Amino acid sequence: MGGATRLSGLAWLLLLAALLSAGLAQRPGSEELRQQFGSGAEEADESEDAAPPAAAPSSAGGMVLVRSELTVVDETESTGARPKGAEGAPPAPETAERAARGSPGRQPAGGQSPESPEPLGTGTVTRLPPPEQQGPADAIREVEAPDLSGQEPLLKSIGDSYFKPSSPPSDAGKDDETMTEQERQAEELYTTGEKLLSRSRPDRARSYQLLEEAARLGHTAAAVRLAWARLLGSHLPQDVTAAKETFERLSARGNPEAQMAMGFMYALGLGVSSSQAKALLHYTFAALGGSSWGQMALAYRQFYGINTASSCEAALTHYRKVCGSVADQVSLSGGSTVSRVRLYDEAESTGSSSSTLDEDLIQYYQFLADKGDVQAQVGLGQLHYQGGRGVERDHQRAYEYFVQAADAGNPNAMAFLGKMYLEGNDVVQQDNTTALKYFERAAELGNPVGQSGLGFMYLYGKGVPQDFKRAVKYFALSADQGWVDGQLQLGNMFFNGQGVSRDFKMAIKYFNLASQGGHVLAIYNLAQMHASGAGVVRACQTAVELYKNVAERGRWAELFMEAHADYKAYRYSAALTKYYLLSELGYETAQSNVAFLLDKGVTSGLFPEEERYTRALISWGRAASQGYGVARVKLGDYHYYGYGTPVDYEAAADHYRMASEQQQNAQAMFNLGYMHEQGLGIQRDIHLAKRFYDMAAETSPDAQVPVALAMTKLGAIFLVRFLDESDWSDYLPLSALNRLLGPDWDIYLMTVLAVLLALVVFFRRPR
Repeated sequence: MGGATRLSGLAWLLLLAALLSAGLAQRPGSEELRQQFGSGAEEADESEDAAPPAAAPSSAGGMVLVRSELTVVDETESTGARPKGAEGAPPAPETAERAARGSPGRQPAGGQSPESPEPLGTGTVTRLPPPEQQGPADAIREVEAPDLSGQEPLLKSIGDSYFKPSSPPSDAGKDDETMTEQERQAEELYTTGEKLLSRSRPDRARSYQLLEEAARLGHTAAAVRLAWARLLGSHLPQDVTAAKETFERLSARGNPEAQMAMGFMYALGLGVSSSQAKALLHYTFAALGGSSWGQMALAYRQFYGINTASSCEAALTHYRKVCGSVADQVSLSGGSTVSRVRLYDEAESTGSSSSTLDEDLIQYYQFLADKGDVQAQVGLGQLHYQGGRGVERDHQRAYEYFVQAADAGNPNAMAFLGKMYLEGNDVVQQDNTTALKYFERAAELGNPVGQSGLGFMYLYGKGVPQDFKRAVKYFALSADQGWVDGQLQLGNMFFNGQGVSRDFKMAIKYFNLASQGGHVLAIYNLAQMHASGAGVVRACQTAVELYKNVAERGRWAELFMEAHADYKAYRYSAALTKYYLLSELGYETAQSNVAFLLDKGVTSGLFPEEERYTRALISWGRAASQGYGVARVKLGDYHYYGYGTPVDYEAAADHYRMASEQQQNAQAMFNLGYMHEQGLGIQRDIHLAKRFYDMAAETSPDAQVPVALAMTKLGAIFLVRFLDESDWSDYLPLSALNRLLGPDWDIYLMTVLAVLLALVVFFRRPR
């Protein structure tokens, strides 16, 4: 009997082992892994039973020490995973045995999908123990640093577009030969017109004449440029119908910019019936065709899940393509300074914007500069060199001011003259010798701009022999004084190991410093590192937010200045259309400006009046989702009063609560106090009302007077209730206040209190 029992138990064990073997053999995806990766993937399967695919890494991860650099990799890659590009590389001797089980690495940089990785370099990584055996100390291992030589650079430098020659396309001559005489003439007209627009002093009238002639000859790009100008009312009279006809004709031929325009018009219902499905379709075609605006509009919708499923990875792919072109266009001057004026803040202040300089102030500085004031000369030179704050770029005047200040011995002026000669423009020819002279003079005086410029010269070997160590020296001197160009370049050199030992932590440090100063390439480089997991743990959310920041610094951001100028000139239709375009591209400031204009009743006949609040509600909602506290309060107001949506006190309270907790908005706190006082949508609670009133007064000094009035009223209500609940009710008919004074008696009480407060202030004023 005992033997039979043992035999039966043995049979059960054999049966269980057979079932387990069958289960392992039939695991989903295990056979495909074996066929694709061989025994390495098979052994990895055995050691990590429930590991997700490497193409979808988790946010938590173990850490890998890359020589002296700390790199964090995901737990899904910890079992024998190698860095991207490690396949086929000879393993390091000390880790060869343990690194034998290799699997594909994380998603590569450069916008590639996991199915088509682009190697960053070579290296090996140690095999970490399974998750159940892994402790905190086991997550750090020595690996060989990847070799990035010969690969497409992951990061961007300011000098990339200037000092690295690009060969012309091989079929350029062929295209010119196959063009007809009419096409060649149209191309010349278009090129000349674009050059006139790109000057520091653009001749727009002549430029648009040339573009008109090119469009009549059948030039597609010229027709697109003119159609956008007519749709937006940008330097041409606004004509939605004419623009629509052009875009419909060109989009039918597959032009991506026309597809973008049709998506924009369908999204707004501008000249066509509104259709978000058609808008998304056209945005997709535009993005696939290479339109930067189409890629931004599609990425924004994908990231926030607007009329489509939210997808961080899809948004990252499209934003990265836009950012590559934006980073390539960064000039030594940094480009024009774009002021994103928020109309709500401007209206709440004195009505003038601090982002633009007053004409009288500019004239005053010009007077000082003409009298020989060196600081005024440098300030005006920088203003005209970069543009912005209501002043257009003017390289001629910038050069004149810099020369006057440099002759007086100002190192800043010398450094900026060096930048002008190093870059070259329509005023001065590119001249390395002259640039070097000015940079050396400025650097000798300890100027950080000159030191950074001298580092450029040594980094790229312009006018001097190439010397990475001397470049690092001058970049470090510049970075120590807080100059963002020096910080950016020093970060690049630490990342690439040029003149210094490669150190990702130091690279991130200097990129962070430069990004805090607003340097677009530093933000781009941080985005690249977070997107590819180079030196940091890969974080899609962080990468997309950084990429979005970079994309919004493209040259199209200059539409903000045009839209604000239209608003100040009472061209509300053109201003609203421009702000709407920028809002579709994901600019939060533009979304709040659209909502502000619609809230004030500015539709200019573009949309039916009855749609005003509904459209404003949508724009306030999009701005609130990007963290703008005032927009969140406005959403609460719209639900409270029923603007564009049915009255919903609970929804209003939810929006006020989010604005109070997330943005510490005093208005939201005050509104919550009032709703607790009245019991609107939330529980009536005088004590909570007092708490929110106190929080509002502590958050903002502007809330102290209304809070004082509300607290006085609250005290009166509390007294009334106390007396109503006491024996005094037999002698004082206080419970009949509603019957005697009506349901709005509290408003009368607040009015009386306000009058009394005004009298106290009047009689206690200083004499």
